[in-house]
Amino acid sequence: MDAEAVYLRMRHKLHVSPNQTVRIKDLAQLVGPDSVIEKIGQIIVHKITIHDKNIVIIDLMKVLKAIRDEYQGIDIQTIGTAQTIIEVQYKKPKMTGMYFIIVWLLLFIGAALAIMNFHEDVSMQEVHQKIYYIVTGRENDYPLLLQIPYSLGLGLGMVLFFNHIFKKRFNEEPSPLDVEMFNYQQDLDQYVVMNENSENEKKTHDNQNT
Repeated sequence: MDAEAVYLRMRHKLHVSPNQTVRIKDLAQLVGPDSVIEKIGQIIVHKITIHDKNIVIIDLMKVLKAIRDEYQGIDIQTIGTAQTIIEVQYKKPKMTGMYFIIVWLLLFIGAALAIMNFHEDVSMQEVHQKIYYIVTGRENDYPLLLQIPYSLGLGLGMVLFFNHIFKKRFNEEPSPLDVEMFNYQQDLDQYVVMNENSENEKKTHDNQNT
């Protein structure tokens, strides 16, 4: 094969099925002559096995070696990240109605207790009583005229803050929770790349006599 310039950029993450064969076209984006890209894309880099568990890290050097082993005369220009995180997706057990109800109750009770404890710490009932007295000039131990709208507004505010109601999103702007989850995923991916990639570590042994 004549020397050809091919540009290669590793994908950040790849989702695969158990026992799937991973080829270069799955791992990377390729730009170059169509005939060359098609041949390179079919090169097998890894075969998913049960020993891989959930995460596999494919290093750029492994991809380049696979290309060089097949075709010697190709000029490979690499762009972007040096690793691809492969997540093996196994079938998850289907959530039953009873399991959903138990989880929902636990989350509901936990959130309710957190809100009530916060209100108790800041003496929210006394605040409502004072506001009611200032506005109406009358004392009331249970100012429902303030407490009911406040409770409804608290729930509505949480919905607007997280920009979700179940799976429906109100607009394209990410919520603070989305941003935090994104940052957490970035840190998690970085940790996985540094700790799961065997190419990052090299152990040497000095056998010389001292």
